[in-house]
Amino acid sequence: MTAADPRPDNAAGSTAPTSDALRDLVAIMDRLRSPDGCPWDAKQTHASLLTYLIEETYETVDAITSGDQLALREELGDLLLQVVFHSRIAQEDESTPFSIDDVARDISDKLIRRHPRVFGDISVDGADEVETNWEALKKAEKQRTSALDGVPMAMPALALSAKVLDRSERSGLDVSAVLPTVTHGVGQAPHQPSDEQTWGDLLFALAAQARAEGVDAELALRAAVARFASRVRSLEATTTHA
Repeated sequence: MTAADPRPDNAAGSTAPTSDALRDLVAIMDRLRSPDGCPWDAKQTHASLLTYLIEETYETVDAITSGDQLALREELGDLLLQVVFHSRIAQEDESTPFSIDDVARDISDKLIRRHPRVFGDISVDGADEVETNWEALKKAEKQRTSALDGVPMAMPALALSAKVLDRSERSGLDVSAVLPTVTHGVGQAPHQPSDEQTWGDLLFALAAQARAEGVDAELALRAAVARFASRVRSLEATTTHA
């Protein structure tokens, strides 16, 4: 590793993939998108591949959850294919083309910027401070004004709920006043939830109750998160001008 380029050299015991394997994958995709390649691959766009990107992501999550290492290896390959595929399509763009090399270079540069303790002279104390510095650097880089800027609202509702709550709380805001309250006894449990399984059963029961009453629980929760996010933004504005 040099001062000019802080990227680490392959060290003993490194698990970095061989460059030949990645070059082969890129070459295969180039061939599939070529005039004498595959008609299906050649006609795909970023938009048409969106469903596959989401599906492969969830299959990767399933493999991790199951603990099946061989399945994870396969699913990570499918996910990597999506990255290479999208990069190859982007390479053909007439206005703002980029390649897989640009994608790799950008993420390498980002990792170096976001880890000043490793590649610079910043000292941090533990993983929590690393995460705090990461978020602060991200906010400065992207010129974000809200703790919720950049949260992908297309996330599944429960994951989205957790993300919005996490971002709001880590920003230092007291969001207790804008949390939704449950009325008319919806979701009341016969005992106080105290563990993951009990909470899971309660959430499932709420979804079942919503369905029985003709309510789409996913849409209802997504709308509730959106309302909460709006209140958080209003709270931020009030706090900033106070």
